[in-house]
Amino acid sequence: MKNSFVAPALFCALVFFAVPHLHAQDEGSIKQAMSPEEFHKAGLDKLSDEELRNLDRWLRGDREKTAKTASAKTTKAKMDLIVSRVNGSFGGLSGRTVIELEDGTAWKQANAEDRFRGSSVDHPGAAVIRGVFGYKMRIEGVPEFYVDPFAR
Repeated sequence: MKNSFVAPALFCALVFFAVPHLHAQDEGSIKQAMSPEEFHKAGLDKLSDEELRNLDRWLRGDREKTAKTASAKTTKAKMDLIVSRVNGSFGGLSGRTVIELEDGTAWKQANAEDRFRGSSVDHPGAAVIRGVFGYKMRIEGVPEFYVDPFAR
């Protein structure tokens, strides 16, 4: 009597676990993305199942690399211009000034020789521009000066 339940239980387990797994492999497949005519014209119908799986794996990896590259380019583009406000008050440059912006970035004065004393201004507007020679910061009422990214 125990053995009569083993075969149906194995069959149910196979259907429950294997079929969704096989279906998941077909999702995102080049065969699913193309019409049968396109698939045939590309000569992909000549590939074995294993070769198609390898091609699908490669295509998935290539899409992931492309997405990472695009993300890196977007991040780089964001660093070309930052417009924000100083997080707090700004009274000038002392030679080693670190300026924190409201966007969460921090910048350290690059040239210790640059000094500027002015009246303290609360949350002045600031812009960081990436140029050929590095990053320049512009703060309202202050001549532009070079800065370096600063990790707190």
